[in-house]
Amino acid sequence: MAAESEARLVDIETKLAYLEDTVLALNDVVTQQQKQIDQLETKIRRLVERVQQIATLAETAAPAANEKPPHY
Repeated sequence: MAAESEARLVDIETKLAYLEDTVLALNDVVTQQQKQIDQLETKIRRLVERVQQIATLAETAAPAANEKPPHY
């Protein structure tokens, strides 16, 4: 009976060790993905700002483009 309990305890400890390793590996992946998400959000924010700048420039330039030149 003691050998059976000992084998069961070793089995549980082995499974726990594998689970701990899996949790650490998953944590590394999640951490890496969060860094990537943060970088992408920063890039998107910059792109949105740039598009807004371009749109503002286009709006200010649009009336001049629609006017007829003085020689008409």
